[in-house]
Amino acid sequence: MRHEVRIAGFGGQGVILAGVAIAHAAGIYADLEVAQTQSYGPEARGGACRCDVVISDERILYPKVQKPSVLITMSQPALDKYAADADPQRTVLLVDSSLVHEIPDAFARVVRVPATDIAEKRLGKRVVANMVMLGALAAALPEVLPLHTLVSALPEVVQPRFRAVNEQAIHAGYDAVAAAGSVTE
Repeated sequence: MRHEVRIAGFGGQGVILAGVAIAHAAGIYADLEVAQTQSYGPEARGGACRCDVVISDERILYPKVQKPSVLITMSQPALDKYAADADPQRTVLLVDSSLVHEIPDAFARVVRVPATDIAEKRLGKRVVANMVMLGALAAALPEVLPLHTLVSALPEVVQPRFRAVNEQAIHAGYDAVAAAGSVTE
């Protein structure tokens, strides 16, 4: 089993933190092999940002994402830029539907989650939209990232004062997808 996960958005959305959380969850709490890489523009906030995580039950010989099995996009420019790297028939596309409105018809499996709206309106903190998306990933594809591993990894990736709201965000994203009944459209 090899899962290639790409998370993309813009600086300030917590894209890198989301990738680090996935890597910790899979590597430490699911006891899988993990490779995590990141790329971001020179701007501290607002520039293009991407984080890739390879998860495998075997030794990882090539640590880069070639064709993501999961593409999480947190902005329209991120989807526009990275959709071409995906296989629309194989890649599961998770989008923050608060910010991503134009989705290519070619994608067979799309999970729409209003992550930014959930983070702002339900939790009062826009900055936890990344964790809402990770909760959505755990609900949509538990074979990639089981919910309990993600929650277990939180103490290692966020400061103690932010753990509660990040855990609430994870559960809000999970519940949003689980409540939809169908995780893909």
